[in-house]
Amino acid sequence: PTKLGLDLKGGTSLVFQAKPTKQSQVTGEAVTRTIDIMRDRIDKFGVAEPEIQRTGADQIDVSLPGVDDAEQAREQVGKTAQLYFYDWETNVLGEGCKPDPTNQAVTGGPAAGGGTGARSQYDAIRLASECKPTNTGKETTTGEYYLLDTKAERVLAGPAETRKDLDAEIESKKVKKGPDTEVVKVPQGTIVVAAEGVDGEPSNRFYVLRDQPALGGLDIKNPEQNFDNGPGGTGAPNVTFDFTEKGQKAWLETTREIAQRGQENFFGGSANNAFQHFAIVLDNEIISAPYIDFQQNPDGIDAANGSEISGGFTIQSAQDLSNLLKTGALPIRLELISSSQVSATLGKQALDQGLIAGLVGLVLVSLFLLVFYRALGVIAVGALGVYALFMLTLVKLIPITMTLPGIAGLVLTIGVAADANIVIFERVKEEIRAGRSTPVAISQGYRKGLTAIIDANVVIFMVAFILFTLATAGVKGFAFTLGVGTIVSFLTAVLLTQAVLGTLGRTRFLASPSALGAQSTRQRFRWDYMGKSKYFFALSGVILLIGALSIGGKGLNLGIDFTSGSRVIAELQQSASEQEIRDTLAPLGLSKAKIQRITGAEFRSSEAFQISTETLTAAERGEVEQALNREFGGGTYSFETIGPTFGDTVAKGAIIAIIASLIVISSYIALRFEWRYAVPVLVALLHDIFITAGVYALFGFEVTTATVAALLTILGYSLYDTIIVF
Repeated sequence: PTKLGLDLKGGTSLVFQAKPTKQSQVTGEAVTRTIDIMRDRIDKFGVAEPEIQRTGADQIDVSLPGVDDAEQAREQVGKTAQLYFYDWETNVLGEGCKPDPTNQAVTGGPAAGGGTGARSQYDAIRLASECKPTNTGKETTTGEYYLLDTKAERVLAGPAETRKDLDAEIESKKVKKGPDTEVVKVPQGTIVVAAEGVDGEPSNRFYVLRDQPALGGLDIKNPEQNFDNGPGGTGAPNVTFDFTEKGQKAWLETTREIAQRGQENFFGGSANNAFQHFAIVLDNEIISAPYIDFQQNPDGIDAANGSEISGGFTIQSAQDLSNLLKTGALPIRLELISSSQVSATLGKQALDQGLIAGLVGLVLVSLFLLVFYRALGVIAVGALGVYALFMLTLVKLIPITMTLPGIAGLVLTIGVAADANIVIFERVKEEIRAGRSTPVAISQGYRKGLTAIIDANVVIFMVAFILFTLATAGVKGFAFTLGVGTIVSFLTAVLLTQAVLGTLGRTRFLASPSALGAQSTRQRFRWDYMGKSKYFFALSGVILLIGALSIGGKGLNLGIDFTSGSRVIAELQQSASEQEIRDTLAPLGLSKAKIQRITGAEFRSSEAFQISTETLTAAERGEVEQALNREFGGGTYSFETIGPTFGDTVAKGAIIAIIASLIVISSYIALRFEWRYAVPVLVALLHDIFITAGVYALFGFEVTTATVAALLTILGYSLYDTIIVF
């Protein structure tokens, strides 16, 4: 089967950027280990044919075909899963950064960890930043940085492990610093953790803890999702696990201390008020804070039979936690910088449309060759058919993951293959018009045309190689199919047609000049192109001026691929207008969203819209979908969210790749011809790129990564034609 990208078959794509932790820096080994753990998690997630690959030094691209819940995928695949157990009462801090085990206003008493005694995140960070802990080497972080708004008393950015990471987050979120903003550091030895959530929703209340865990995720083994079916059990889902030898010892000692402290604090009445707790913290969020019953376990809990985490789990959330614990914690922290979600329906429609575009291109080129070159055209069309067969075979055997930009690369190579035939056929016709016999004309035509074809194909292949090495995202898929297609098109368009023509050169099939489209020995059409060059320059100048004014005045309409945000493609069941959609989304705080109607063969109805807005969370995406379904009777949706970091990476990668390509092209042409020839090549390429950019600015077309692939296609044709002229 052909391997299809997510834009053609539907699914979820996630791009993570690696960040250092106290346990590990971002090294090649750490990234490789992270990818291995992520692959194990995805296997447990039950995804068929996932793709996980490293892109650049610190980014990981995860493709999950058939997965339509991006948020659950992110939680399962990219969660760091650092698990720690804390003696609660001796580590939760109150005013003055001191523990107060008997003060239930600090510890929460029987409701420990659930929000009683907790603070707002701003207040918790303020308190934690004032602490001066004594460190013992057990700490889980080296300190954390935050940006606070002191006037509104809210957190603008963070936590970040380093000041550099915080600055990057501030820049990506476009947060403006001012007199009311302040960077604070929570020192090593103190951490801020979120209280236990309710019904799966995270809490907005926080505690400050001494960062002295009793044991961690490496001290447990064999986690499983089970049910609380023991004596007096509730039957609720839970997570059971065993301890390592080291973990057993630490668990027994910790629970003994907790039980003995509870016994000492018991002065009659209800024992519940004297029970002491331990907190289970996953990625700085409390997931459970159970108590130790000193009456049943006065000497602590023997870990020989393992233990459990319970409270507030659904079967799915318990399974998720056990899977995370089974695969282990990631050695580095992952920040999601891009996520996209394409429905299977839209993916299939995109594939159909892409294939139709390729086939139409092939048919039109074939018709031109047949009409213009007759017998030669028949041979060329046969060679294109062989090219198509070879490419299809390579796509399946390598295998090449086909994407929409990849199809654009294939369409370009069809043009390159046809171009090669045209150059040689024109040479053959010139020789026939000069009075040479058909066999001699074919031989001379190939001898004189081959160097031009080789030069053009070498340059195109070099460009494809550079783009594949340096660029990211869809540009890489474009470059790979372009490179492979260039090699195959050279083999079929040059070697195959030469072999066929050499074989048929002395047959009656090619005996007549009219059969080759060269019936006349004189050129019937002559026009002084060079003499009219001033008109061409003037026309180009006018177009460039209009484009420059458009770019300067309106600017380019950069999509979220470069600016960050969320894009929703909504195909609605009932008729709607842009204003009606805006009115529907306004109560959700999205009144400033950019809404435009989109059309195309991939949409079954004319009620398809693109909605671009600021970054939406999973909950907000759900609200958007519900609001549109309620108002317009349902629909089909795809979501894409791009972080500024990813947008910068895509833009910089494409720009660097294009600049590197221009340098290599100039060097090759300077060596192959003369250095003066490199100048008009660069002028011609920049001329074509600037005209395209001007058209985009003039009409307000959105610039996306697909636009980059289209721009590169234009660059490829421009380059090929310029080399042929030389």
